[in-house]
Amino acid sequence: MVDINSSASSSLFTLSLCLFIPLFFVIFHFLSISRSRSKSTPCPQSYPIIGNLPGLLRNSHRFHDWVADMLSQTPSSTIQVRTFLGLSHGICTANPTNVDYLLHSNFPNYIKGSRFRHVLTELLGDGIFNVNGHLWTLQRKLASHEFNTKSLKHFISEAVRSEISDRLIPYLSAACDENRVIELQDILQRFTFDNICHVVFGVNPACLTSDNIYQNLPSSDIFKAFDDAVDISLSRVLSPLPLIWEMKRFFNMGSERRYKEAIKVINHYAMEIIRSKEQEQEQAEDSEETLKDQDLLSRFMFSSLNVAFQDEEHKRKFLRDIVISFILAGRDTTSTALTWFFWLISGHPRCARLIQTELASVPEKDRGIFSYEELKKLHYLHAALTESMRLFPPVPINSKATVHDDVLPDGTRVRKGWFSDYSAYAMGRMEKVWGDNCREFIPERWLDNNGAFQPSDQFRFPVFHSGPRICLGKDMAYVQMKSIAAAVMYEFDIVAVDGGASAEKMMNPPYMLSPDVLIDDMGWAIAL
Repeated sequence: MVDINSSASSSLFTLSLCLFIPLFFVIFHFLSISRSRSKSTPCPQSYPIIGNLPGLLRNSHRFHDWVADMLSQTPSSTIQVRTFLGLSHGICTANPTNVDYLLHSNFPNYIKGSRFRHVLTELLGDGIFNVNGHLWTLQRKLASHEFNTKSLKHFISEAVRSEISDRLIPYLSAACDENRVIELQDILQRFTFDNICHVVFGVNPACLTSDNIYQNLPSSDIFKAFDDAVDISLSRVLSPLPLIWEMKRFFNMGSERRYKEAIKVINHYAMEIIRSKEQEQEQAEDSEETLKDQDLLSRFMFSSLNVAFQDEEHKRKFLRDIVISFILAGRDTTSTALTWFFWLISGHPRCARLIQTELASVPEKDRGIFSYEELKKLHYLHAALTESMRLFPPVPINSKATVHDDVLPDGTRVRKGWFSDYSAYAMGRMEKVWGDNCREFIPERWLDNNGAFQPSDQFRFPVFHSGPRICLGKDMAYVQMKSIAAAVMYEFDIVAVDGGASAEKMMNPPYMLSPDVLIDDMGWAIAL
């Protein structure tokens, strides 16, 4: 016999539950709005329960331009962000005063949070870009000391010059002789990877070789592993629903399986080199003398780490994390910045001519190899590189986590646990920051009346970060970029093949594309 009253009660309970759950999320959403809303901080394109998810999905192919559009339309250049189901809240800003506050004035309240640490832990571990507190302070002191030594600057300069003269210029000359169109971004990524491995590890994986590229042979395992790890990390960061990649990681499938394999290759490569360096140190008679022309890893191993870590495996893991962080920083940022620079120059022949005139003013060079002192005199080239990074910063957006409730200088309220992002990409497109011509490529904006380079306030131009975490390798990055750009433009003319859209045309919507989308579809023609 069926109990009618029991069945009806069960159906009523189920119906009530179905109605209550959505109502609960709607109430939760509006309560969160009422708690966090500030008159000066709008939350555009946000909906109950799903937050900013629809806008993110619609604009995933132009994410940075979407963010820039929203920020440019708000009075304070700051917006609130709400994720799916209200799982997290945060703000994003392109206001220089706020950036100063986040990165400098109230630095202790804005730290590296779990939002990015969770995504990058397998790759960066406890490296300098992924930690706070004691671990960050220790690594910062070690790195700051080494990056300020003349011997390391000399070692890096020599490494760049030898890579340019022995590998990059010969490869480009051969491509020119054969009248081939090349993928310049791939060439620059290989070059910078070889160079940064030389500087950090003291070894050269030889990714930029004739055999690998001419004959279409597969890249070295470590180069491919870094490529996979970086690409999959980026897809994690931009994922609208993190639960998807977390489930793939749990079941070890798809991209997460490739990610795990890539990390295994990277760990093995780094640990093998660390162990070989340990053997070299044991055989070295004079530790101080060996530092004169040595890589960053060897310098760290000779440092106070021997006191900080008694356990060898713990020390090796620490070394692995810090050197992998520097490889990641030196590989993709430099190659990305140079790729955009050459693309912009190819679309602005006036600027190209001015750079070539400046290069020609230096006494005759051996295949365009410039000394450190000569590079310092190339003010227009320096300005052009800086202007290209203003428009296309290698790290377009950066994120912090809020430790305590706070109010930003523009009146925006942020609560404990919120993420606080700033968009360097959007800042480069703010009329309030750079004027009506902010979207134009104008290197002259960086020159004074005498034609000398004039740096901008670091909080208007946070491409190298700012405050206590400002990039230690900024000066050396400029040396590397100027060395490569000068050598290439001294010998060759660069022409971008982008399907018919000129660089000047694509500098404005709707032609502005995200860097990866644009560059993947671009070929390059190089001619003497």
